[in-house]
Amino acid sequence: MQHGGVPELMIGLSYNGTTGRLQVDVIKGSHFRNMAMQRAPDTYVKLSLMGSGGAEMTRSKTSIRRGQPNPLYKETFMFQVALFQLPDVTLMVSVYNKRSMKRKEMIGWYSLGANNSGEEELSHWDDMRASKGELVCRWHILLES
Repeated sequence: MQHGGVPELMIGLSYNGTTGRLQVDVIKGSHFRNMAMQRAPDTYVKLSLMGSGGAEMTRSKTSIRRGQPNPLYKETFMFQVALFQLPDVTLMVSVYNKRSMKRKEMIGWYSLGANNSGEEELSHWDDMRASKGELVCRWHILLES
């Protein structure tokens, strides 16, 4: 679902109930902008898996894509989530612009799972749960921080 000029990120989700593995594929972004400067941003994606109480269970991040408004990531991450935990976890997906050694700014975010950020995200999570291990890929609009 492409929307003109709105920052979006495509991810793929799959879950294997037998092994308890949640697979998250960070595929590609579109329309990433650097508000402060005229050039395209240096971006990376951070994935945080949150438990039912809101505490971070684990996190991962992609490598940085330099100067690309429509970066291709194609990175796969695995998280251990027991089947009984699946209804209670939240996957936070955040895109950052790395400005300098210590500075970073969030371009946007969305969340899937228990505390999803919208209907599209809820639908993607539910489709992943129903797909029995098949990868389900979708575009999601990034929300402003």
